[in-house]
Amino acid sequence: MPSIDALADRLSAYLGADQVNLVRRAYFYAEQAHDGQRRRSGEPYVTHPLAVANILADMHMDHQSLMAAMLHDVIEDTGIAKEALSSQFGETVAELVDGVSKLTQMNFETKAEAQAENFQKMAMAMARDIRVILVKLADRLHNMRTLEVLSGEKRRRIAKETLEIYAPIANRLGMHNVRVEFEDLGFKAMYPMRSARIYQAVKRARGNRKEIVQKIEQSLSHCLAVDGIEGDVSGRQKHIYGIYKKMRGKRRAFNEIMDVYAFRIVVDKVDTCYRVLGAVHNLYKPLPGRFKDYIAIPKANGYQSLHTTLFGMHGVPIEIQIRTREMEEMANNGIAAHWLYKSSDDEQPKGTHARARQWVKGVLEMQQRAGNSLEFIESVKIDLFPDEVYVFTPKGRIMELPKGSTAVDFAYAVHTDVGNSCIACRINRRLAPLSEPLQSGSTVEIVSAPGARPNPAWLNFVVTGKARTHIRHALKLQRRSESISLGERLLNKVLNGFDSALESIPAERVHAMLAEYRLEQIEDLLEDIGLGNRMAYVVARRLLATEGEQLPSPEGPLAIRGTEGLVLSYAKCCTPIPGDPIVGHLSAGKGMVVHLENCRNISEIRHNPEKCIQLAWAKDVTGEFNVELRVELEHQRGLIALLASSVNAADGNIEKISMDERDGRISVVQLVVSVHDRVHLARVIKKLRALTGVIRITRMRA
Repeated sequence: MPSIDALADRLSAYLGADQVNLVRRAYFYAEQAHDGQRRRSGEPYVTHPLAVANILADMHMDHQSLMAAMLHDVIEDTGIAKEALSSQFGETVAELVDGVSKLTQMNFETKAEAQAENFQKMAMAMARDIRVILVKLADRLHNMRTLEVLSGEKRRRIAKETLEIYAPIANRLGMHNVRVEFEDLGFKAMYPMRSARIYQAVKRARGNRKEIVQKIEQSLSHCLAVDGIEGDVSGRQKHIYGIYKKMRGKRRAFNEIMDVYAFRIVVDKVDTCYRVLGAVHNLYKPLPGRFKDYIAIPKANGYQSLHTTLFGMHGVPIEIQIRTREMEEMANNGIAAHWLYKSSDDEQPKGTHARARQWVKGVLEMQQRAGNSLEFIESVKIDLFPDEVYVFTPKGRIMELPKGSTAVDFAYAVHTDVGNSCIACRINRRLAPLSEPLQSGSTVEIVSAPGARPNPAWLNFVVTGKARTHIRHALKLQRRSESISLGERLLNKVLNGFDSALESIPAERVHAMLAEYRLEQIEDLLEDIGLGNRMAYVVARRLLATEGEQLPSPEGPLAIRGTEGLVLSYAKCCTPIPGDPIVGHLSAGKGMVVHLENCRNISEIRHNPEKCIQLAWAKDVTGEFNVELRVELEHQRGLIALLASSVNAADGNIEKISMDERDGRISVVQLVVSVHDRVHLARVIKKLRALTGVIRITRMRA
């Protein structure tokens, strides 16, 4: 068991005596606060905070982080208030402890919601002080090391959360050692059998490979010595979870993965890295397309190294990483390497710190835009992709994006306004679909238009959390403004039937109704009406009628222009088009759905003024509307081409076509045609009837 004295000795190597004493004081405070509490294993509870502080000491963290580690469960588990910690140890330490503490006093409906809310709280604290996440990672690491005392279900739940959130965060912050341990411990808890099998297989394979590894190591060391280069050559161990992921993701057998020999060469300077690269390429032939220069273009988490793959002796593939000692330290400990938190606000953080701050800033932006905590955590999970593609702006700036990103992700990475107004893109100077996945090295140019809006279909292919969050946010705002506009038209239409208008209703009556519905402003009420959550007829009756008085139903239909946007949709069962007699069904949360007057699906509620409203097409209605036609005709060669040319001749467009042959002579073709209105549809049908062999044309309805 580690003791506070042993920890203090270790800390005195890099902290001042005053700072070590503050850490001691925090330990004794925690010991007293947790007095009588025990862990599931039976040990005194204070052994956990002490172990967390030891993990942070391995990373050479500052004294405030270590004090927060000692006290990180005090607010949550002992009832001591944040203010008490603040008066004892200062505002900074109290903020760090509060950032790591869970929201215990709130009740959540599901475990997922509680997890999401707690992560959201921590993300906000992280934006103020990034050390919050380092204390949390150390806390989680010690919990993972002592998982075996928990029940199987709880063990799997914690392991799943670690693999989905905390391991990717450690990776995003460049903390390789922490990530590898998280993944191996999480894998062992989630899949104990698989983990044990792979561990045994790796152990056997390493024993069999020892001789080849030594030979390759000797030849690499000799090659460096001949060129007068000083460097440490060592074999790299593949971790258990990494092997499992490769086996699953790349569909490779265990032997195929273990056939690759991995080495790392660590040198003193950056230019020596490139000299070593030349030397090893002279020794063994490099594999084309497998060289990556992460020194010139570091990974998103600040990782730097040269990667190359060689054909070794007897055709054995050898993976080599070449880096400096500083890069090695950065790769293993990431943001925790050489912790220098003393930098003032005006001093710009460099390297990994700058990237980490940038990432945290992005997380905070997502949190502000997200609708709820579950949506936020989903965006963060998406954003923790490990693989990147590197693309260029037209001016030559490098942008890092997750693998599989599209031009829309790129547009939002440049700026939110560029993403919102994006209409097309050029990849390497050619026009390309917005959904095309980007490749490393491509130059991407976004074409934008001032009045453009995000398309809901983008959510099907964007991969970055930022793009997804901003698209959802923009669509919500668009939906709200369209709902308010439709709600106002619906309410005014009903009020006009009673010779009144919204402007003429006394303000006190409107305020009384808002208070009754627990709404803050009139726009919220209009939005509810537009979304179909409240009926305009009922609201109008409440605004106008005196107690107990019944008002007649208003006459006259509401005009539909076709530009109402997201809150107005056309029923797929009867596909109405301009010119058809129509009725509007108000569906809660969806807004208004337009049906044909005689549609069977609304026959029961057709005359209910609280559910349906009489509609008419406006004179200036615009847009294209789909209609399904069933064409029966004699079978002949080039049938589809004949139908397509006839529809085209009538300025129509075929959206979908399918054919099922009824017998040897007659074919039945289903066409989905887009038209402007009933007159246009009549022209299309007339052209189709003119074809030789057409027996019958029917417009399909529910």
